Amino acid sequence: MVHFVGAGPGAVDLITLRGYKLLSEADVIIYAGSLVNKEQLNYAKKGAEIYNSAHMTLEEVIEVVKRAEKENKVTVRLHTGDSSIYGAIREQIDVLKSLNIQYDVVPGVSSFCGAAASLNAEYTLPNVSQSVIITRMEGRTPVPERESIRSFAAHKSTMVLFLSSGLTEKLSKELIAGGYEKDTPVAVVYKATWPDEKIYRCTIESLPQTMKDNNITKTALILVGNFLGNEYERSDLYNPKFTHEFREGIN
Repeated sequence: MVHFVGAGPGAVDLITLRGYKLLSEADVIIYAGSLVNKEQLNYAKKGAEIYNSAHMTLEEVIEVVKRAEKENKVTVRLHTGDSSIYGAIREQIDVLKSLNIQYDVVPGVSSFCGAAASLNAEYTLPNVSQSVIITRMEGRTPVPERESIRSFAAHKSTMVLFLSSGLTEKLSKELIAGGYEKDTPVAVVYKATWPDEKIYRCTIESLPQTMKDNNITKTALILVGNFLGNEYERSDLYNPKFTHEFREGIN
């Protein structure tokens, strides 16, 4: 059996209870060493085999899994954050299916949730933004043309950018060309929820210089949008005049 487990955004204790239980019982652990907090490996039981997938190819990961299956061992594939976002789990799952190896997926706390918590921010504010776009800037790996930063920027909704810290010169230009104002607020959250987390606030226009001044080139989320501002409308959910299923409004 293979369990794909979301390790959480960085803080050791932000793994789920289910994930912790599986991690502590696993015979074999294959973890994403470039991003997963290695202190979580302290949860592993004595004698567990531990592999760092940062140095491995897909084929090498599968070979470890196949060997574990032959020895009737349980494997945990530990991914950073939540494995559904830039986790590359689909290609692993398809191979496991072809080999008739059982698997399941355990969700984790994504870094985009961790970053919002660190900022004490709400991505969806009444009459400001009701949508969150999770995407990345095109770099060595392309993105579909229909999903370009410029096309998404036209919506002026909340945007969370992964894997884009080293591309902010072009990112800033594309965001502005797409429709965001130059002074739209931005928050850069470096290593969200880790002990050495850092937060930098700027605007779209000043983003590249902010990154340069603070030598941030990786392991950071870039959050864009007016949800970072101070203006919003009160939610109807807790408005005494608003009627819903559980409460009658006061006229």
